[in-house]
Amino acid sequence: MILVCGEALIDLTPDGIGVEADTRYRPLPGGGPFNTAVALGRLGAPAGFLGRLSYDGFGSMLGRRLTDAGVDTRFVAHGDEPTPLAVITKGATPSQHTFSFYVEGTADRLLTVADLPADADGIVAVHVGTVALVQEPIGSALEVFVERMARRVVVGLDPNVRPALVRDRAAYVARLHRLAALADVVKVSDDDASWIEPGPPEVLAQRWVAAGAAVVVITRGASGPTAHTAGHPPVSVPAAPADVVDTVGAGDAFNAGLLCWLHEHDRLTRGAVRSLNPAEIASMLTFAAEVAAITCSRAGADPPWRHELGGQPNDDAPRGAP
Repeated sequence: MILVCGEALIDLTPDGIGVEADTRYRPLPGGGPFNTAVALGRLGAPAGFLGRLSYDGFGSMLGRRLTDAGVDTRFVAHGDEPTPLAVITKGATPSQHTFSFYVEGTADRLLTVADLPADADGIVAVHVGTVALVQEPIGSALEVFVERMARRVVVGLDPNVRPALVRDRAAYVARLHRLAALADVVKVSDDDASWIEPGPPEVLAQRWVAAGAAVVVITRGASGPTAHTAGHPPVSVPAAPADVVDTVGAGDAFNAGLLCWLHEHDRLTRGAVRSLNPAEIASMLTFAAEVAAITCSRAGADPPWRHELGGQPNDDAPRGAP
């Protein structure tokens, strides 16, 4: 099982036009780790979700989304607190969004160490990121979990920074550095990399590789992703073609694409990840880019099912690149 850990929330997405553009909203399941778990399930990978859902109506919606995607929910805790909300304000283009969060006193942030799995039986990878790493007690609980699981299973990390929620920048950045040093696969956007450590994103990527990460992928939207490793020069591939409708959830889908490729190609072990050659890395990036491109082609975080992508499992040919 690939166990994705973190928040699950509701994205309130503008659903009006003209004068109603900012007055009508559609509730859609969201949250970076939640989206990644759903995408993995839809891609046919053995996915589980570790988080905390509310008993309210939105929590039930989130639970159904996981179940419908085939995600294992045995590690989902529940509480009476409300579901957190993220209000999305769209900009001039589909890729320009701002988020306002309503998370105080909500269900997902109250995950504690007591809610963590007692052992690693059946877990081959753990992935963490996004809002959960800013909040407490869930942020500390997930860091404890990564510390327990590191060196035993593949660890994935996507900071997916949400500056509006960061109260102590130094403490948050220090946590990201600690987690990156324990991780095997890190995905970070160029914007997030520059926020974490001002300067060229490649500098942060190399810092994290030197600290212990096996593969650090910098995503640049339409410019395509680049992977940095200790043993090879950087590997870049083009972004997959897409008719962009909405970029919400694209990075989460990209995460799922990376992990799904490793699963399908029997590379989802620490040793295998650390021995990937440039051709394999290029194939992995290309597959993940296609998963993200399909997600961008529809509204909301709506990742594809496996049959919507080209290629077959264990087909090493790059997919979706021009």
